[in-house]
Amino acid sequence: MDLFEAIKSRRSIRRYKTDPVDDKKIETILDAGRWAPSWGNTQCWRFVVVRDAAVKAKIADTLKKIKLPDKEVPNPASGAMNNVPVIIVVCARIGSAGAGHGTPGGKPEYVTDKGDWFMFDVALAVQNMVLAAHAQGLGTVIIGAFDAPQVEKILNVPEGYRAVTLFPLGVPEHEGKAPPRKELSEIVSKDSFGK
Repeated sequence: MDLFEAIKSRRSIRRYKTDPVDDKKIETILDAGRWAPSWGNTQCWRFVVVRDAAVKAKIADTLKKIKLPDKEVPNPASGAMNNVPVIIVVCARIGSAGAGHGTPGGKPEYVTDKGDWFMFDVALAVQNMVLAAHAQGLGTVIIGAFDAPQVEKILNVPEGYRAVTLFPLGVPEHEGKAPPRKELSEIVSKDSFGK
């Protein structure tokens, strides 16, 4: 699949078939994440591949409800988490991305006013992985609304690392529809913001 075709046709999928996912495809997806750029090549990401049904169910229970004006509803991705064959949890090593050599006492000294750059680096790796999944006929949805400390306990994530995001991975039950996108003229400025 052409790169631009993959970028434009990838969709967030929330319903999956129960078909198994081949280990080779998972390895290809993980390798795509591994090749993402990162701050100073720190490669702060770590990937946990979850296939065990009991562990997937525990992770599914950590998804946060969505608050609407008059009620709370289950996270739309909740149903996918229990019947999808694989969940990939993306963790990050804290304190290395965006940091200089550190200050006395071992605390990192961040180079930008944004602080720890781990969210940016993880996002680059995840984008590579979801595009690689799509290119192989698999679906994903990137999930951020979950109880990260609870997932860290479930997966025995060590101190110094955080669970950042996760995504179910499987054969889509349906083809997603493209949501509208803003025109470039609405989001691009030249020489100064808003021009």
